Amino acid sequence: MPVFEPGWVWLVGAGPGDPALLTLLALHALRSADVVVYDALVDSRILALAAPAASRVFAGKRGGKPSPTQRDISRRLVELARGGSRVLRLKGGDPLLFGRGVEEALALVEAGVPFRLVPGISAGLGGLAHAGIPLTHRDTNSAVTFVTGHVAGGDAPDHLNWPAIAQASPVIVVYMPLKHIGRIVNNLIAGGRPAHESAAFVSKAATPEQCVTETTLERAPDVARTVVPPAIFVVGEVVRLRDGLDWLGALDGRQLNADPLGTRRRNDAG
Repeated sequence: MPVFEPGWVWLVGAGPGDPALLTLLALHALRSADVVVYDALVDSRILALAAPAASRVFAGKRGGKPSPTQRDISRRLVELARGGSRVLRLKGGDPLLFGRGVEEALALVEAGVPFRLVPGISAGLGGLAHAGIPLTHRDTNSAVTFVTGHVAGGDAPDHLNWPAIAQASPVIVVYMPLKHIGRIVNNLIAGGRPAHESAAFVSKAATPEQCVTETTLERAPDVARTVVPPAIFVVGEVVRLRDGLDWLGALDGRQLNADPLGTRRRNDAG
């Protein structure tokens, strides 16, 4: 493993929740860091893996609650590194996918602070897989689009080309969808997406509190009222594959379907 040198900042992805989904390099960073600056979405079981002597600094942002500004967080990272600490900036999922890790890394560049980027398993990949929903399958799609549910400041992502997304991408994964789910759904349907298309919310992905709610695109805004954040939202025929891939449900006795799309029956008939 690379040596975590004093005066460095490592920007590390903590994965979707389950500590077992950490990378080996992320675990090495946790065991080596003098200071762990962590986000609200980092599971407490992951923080428990840090070195006992390491300081823990909360830097999470939660909607509607007092939170440190991005500028304050970046300034704190610079101060800690210049003080000679090994600074682990720990972010949920992957730090560079809707994680604002780029902004923090560029702030370190401007300040002349050395850093390392350590990718993590994003919730849109690992969280959905944990829920039994694949991102791709040769009978459903060969493209995926990741979309943020809100932009900086919390506004709806109205600047996106929603008709293009609706028509071009068979599978759409929306991060942080709950606040603006009504507008997102309306934009997708107005852009040509079938209202009855399969969709699902995955709440608290890859944690013991994970909850998966399958629905349709048009019913998603009503269903969202019962979904506990943090959550991701997925639209596409891949959701139907959960009928065969819900491995967690199978542990509790669910009977899985080996042909959830009915393709085998169609092929046999043809």
